[in-house]
Amino acid sequence: MKKHALLTLACLVLSVSLSAQQIVDRFYLDMRASFHQDFTKDAYNSQVVGEHLNLQLMGHITPKIDYRIRQRLNKKVFDERNMFNATDFLYINWQATDRWSFLVGKQAVLIGGYEYDAAPIDVYYYSKFCNNLYQGFTFGASVTCKILEHQNLVVQFCNSPLSQGFQNIYAYNLAWCGQFAPWWKTIWSVNFVQDQEKRFVNYVSLGNHFVWPHVIFDVDVMNRSGLGQKRFFFSDFSVISKIIWSVGKWNICAKAGYEANHIDNVDVDGKAYDVVIAPGTKYYYYGCGLEYFPLGDDSLRLHAVYFRDNEANRNNVEFGITWRVDIINGDGPTIFSSLNLKKKKQDQLAEE
Repeated sequence: MKKHALLTLACLVLSVSLSAQQIVDRFYLDMRASFHQDFTKDAYNSQVVGEHLNLQLMGHITPKIDYRIRQRLNKKVFDERNMFNATDFLYINWQATDRWSFLVGKQAVLIGGYEYDAAPIDVYYYSKFCNNLYQGFTFGASVTCKILEHQNLVVQFCNSPLSQGFQNIYAYNLAWCGQFAPWWKTIWSVNFVQDQEKRFVNYVSLGNHFVWPHVIFDVDVMNRSGLGQKRFFFSDFSVISKIIWSVGKWNICAKAGYEANHIDNVDVDGKAYDVVIAPGTKYYYYGCGLEYFPLGDDSLRLHAVYFRDNEANRNNVEFGITWRVDIINGDGPTIFSSLNLKKKKQDQLAEE
């Protein structure tokens, strides 16, 4: 099986490289591995784990039609309920005019918030909402309208993130990706999401991203309410904040969150309105860490992270490395350009 997988990947790399000048803007692999330890006063555990191995492919078919693929090579590829379980992105986007674009395929469910929006390889520990959501990427369609400069309104219809595959349950999403000032960006959304029993739960999510010289500060606030729930606001909610202070090649990071769902948020049959955060939950988590970029960019990153929550009551410590290998990159030298230069030099020597 491993030989077949490597052969398939090699064929894909070769076929992409042959057509790179026409349709591929970028093709790369990114990976993360860590030495993870968790301990309490009574027990200690450790393991070396490979956490992420992603294949990323982006390009254009025409100047107005682009596409993206992100495949997780370390995740179970086929699930009988979801044959695209390991695929995050598999979409095609048409930029019809300067104001309007149309996207079809597998994409991120448009739920506001910057923890949710971040690439998984860049997140060391998640909120309970993100951890318990069955799938953050589903098949669907979305329409984006550029209202003003840096102000985009997006309407999305897609499979429900509460679905375990393709189950005829859906999500209806409205998102505003805006910018009030150079230092304040937003991802705000209103979502109506169906669960397994086709009941709707409403999310109102306000993600705020503040950027100052050397400092980034995020604040995400999310309110959840099942249709029929007695109390709409702050009966079932999440509040998450993160700060990053950049000093040269170093990032000093911290993140904390609190999530709660009132114990009475159940229907007449005693079933939870919110199937992601259970009624009666009062959950908080927090942590801090260091990131170091030896090459001065994101092609290589070292990290050391500590985090803890009030449920497991374990101290978690992680040391790891994240790296990226460019195969095709329109912005600079790549593996293939290096190979081509080497071949040209060999040809010149042979001619001499």
